[in-house]
Amino acid sequence: MAIRTIRERGDSILNKKSREITEMNAKLSTLIDDMLDTMYEAAGVGLAAPQVGILKRLVVIDISENGDEPLVMINPVILEMSGEQTGDEGCLSVPGKAGTVTRPNYVKVRALDRNMKEYEIEGTELLARAMCHEIDHLEGILYVEKVEGELHDVQSE
Repeated sequence: MAIRTIRERGDSILNKKSREITEMNAKLSTLIDDMLDTMYEAAGVGLAAPQVGILKRLVVIDISENGDEPLVMINPVILEMSGEQTGDEGCLSVPGKAGTVTRPNYVKVRALDRNMKEYEIEGTELLARAMCHEIDHLEGILYVEKVEGELHDVQSE
């Protein structure tokens, strides 16, 4: 497992659409582990493959504070969304900045896990926001395109 370089705003790969994943192999398994390590090292709650320079439909998310297994989402598709939440959002590809974004408050997603088994997951609040944010990355969309008002600096801890 390794820490990968996180691509930052201005890198053209972040504006490209990712390709569907058709099979699990050793290279993809290593990518998943590396993405988790990279996300934790950067103190993020989610990371999409394009953020580490790989145009594949792969997302990892971990919003847990109690040691739950992180989510691995291969080829995620939003099935349902409802409600609305508006709040501060940041991104590992836009370091030191945040902005106000309105997202659905409820999202239902279908994806494949790291064993290529299909599952559905429902999320509200932070999980819904994280799933929408990361799936946007797979479409080449950065949250800054959805910010209401200006980006602002965030304090690093």
